[in-house]
Amino acid sequence: MIRYIRRAAAFCLLLLMALLLNAARVQVFQADELDDNPANRRGTIARYGQPRGNILVGSTSVAGSKNTDEQLAYERTYTDGPLYAPVTGYASQTYGTTLIENAEDDILSGTDPLLAPLPLWDEITRSRQPGGNVATTVKDSMQRAAYAGLGGRRGAVAALEPSTGKILALVSTPSYDPERLSGTGSSVTDAWRQFNRARSQPMLNRAIRQTYPPGSTFKIVTAAAALDAGVVEDPYAGTDTPSPYVLPGTSTTLPNEAGGCEYASLAEAIRVSCNTVMAHLGVEVGLDGMVKAARKFGFNDTGLKIPSGVAKSNFDTDMSDDQLALSSIGQFNTTATPLQMAMVASAVANGGDLKYPYLVDRTTTSTGTTVHQNRPRSYHQAMSPRTATQLRQMMIDVVEQGTGSNAAIYGATVGGKTGTAQHGIDNSGTPYAWFISWAQAPNSNRPAVAVAVVVEDAAAKRADISGGGSAAPIARAVMEAALQAVGTGGAPPSGASRGSERHVRRGTR
Repeated sequence: MIRYIRRAAAFCLLLLMALLLNAARVQVFQADELDDNPANRRGTIARYGQPRGNILVGSTSVAGSKNTDEQLAYERTYTDGPLYAPVTGYASQTYGTTLIENAEDDILSGTDPLLAPLPLWDEITRSRQPGGNVATTVKDSMQRAAYAGLGGRRGAVAALEPSTGKILALVSTPSYDPERLSGTGSSVTDAWRQFNRARSQPMLNRAIRQTYPPGSTFKIVTAAAALDAGVVEDPYAGTDTPSPYVLPGTSTTLPNEAGGCEYASLAEAIRVSCNTVMAHLGVEVGLDGMVKAARKFGFNDTGLKIPSGVAKSNFDTDMSDDQLALSSIGQFNTTATPLQMAMVASAVANGGDLKYPYLVDRTTTSTGTTVHQNRPRSYHQAMSPRTATQLRQMMIDVVEQGTGSNAAIYGATVGGKTGTAQHGIDNSGTPYAWFISWAQAPNSNRPAVAVAVVVEDAAAKRADISGGGSAAPIARAVMEAALQAVGTGGAPPSGASRGSERHVRRGTR
């Protein structure tokens, strides 16, 4: 009898050990797999069981939370949702997260280990800290100036602080209200369907996720390449460029809308926006030189993050000379995001030192203790300081004596470059009005802001839409807001020029 009892006891002990091993397997080795299983709602319930952290512009929260008393208790709320949607993105219980809501999700949801009071505390206790906060670099006055300037037209604005890389404004219109996507149910799915079916594509972040032919604004890159390579030694000396200019290896002529472009200097070509001179200089720099120069400004970078990913701005690396000529004036396959073109203006304004752009200033705990602070860092030396000084003056001449007079600000130093890019078969597509610029306050030793504006306007007469006419006034409003933030800035004097640049076929002024 005792023998059978011992056998039964040994068998029960084996069963107990098997149960303990299985429990260890489930609780330790399979914990992460089970947590991530879509059928497990515990994580989702816990995620929305506490308020999400705030996204801040200055000291004001533009993204908060509200208690719905539902199983998924806390839904996202947005203040001025359409204004800040290109910055915040959305946090939806149905459709997930985008932009800052996605890139900083660990902080905002309270799962980042840096929020815990002790290392590995959350791993040991399997707890979740209160959601942390994300403070952006955006300036409210500049964001509002850009949004109002676009007026609901398809377009975008990106503004940078040249000395640091801080993104001061990031606007895309038409926009949408991300709060309509926050929860669950038919109202959310209806809003999702409405936004995605809209021809105006309100959920497309045109500032960082859409690329456009940059037109003549790209001539700043070509000018930097020509000066750095020694192709142009004196920017005020005439070049050997005829007008019209025959594209290399073809019988196709490239015209100018502006007068006085034949054998014009680089400075004059920038001031009045000569296609011929800039196309010829691009060919003289050569494919390798132009690719190298474009990369220094950020073109062809597939890894740029602000912290959200930015679409690659393109400059082809394999082209014939005629294609290179067109690419050098921002046509052919050359494309850029508005953020990229703001980086071009920023590099000129900051003496050639291009800072890495960033949108998040710092992250904090729910009580305001800093978790991480972003610092300015160099991205590339886009051009030599001497070249940057020369280009600064050329961009000033564009505003004071050339096609960018609509960007002039009384009392401030403003540099700019217009562009009116066309696309499509026989240039039948929607024209894009571009303006890139920077502004420096009186008695300041560095520019306050660099801005890029692009406006799509299918309804406008083709002769009317232009970088000087459509985009420059928007840039001026953003620059004025930036200058007012540092205690200066003013209105142009009465009688200042407000003429718009004329439309140019095949590339633009």
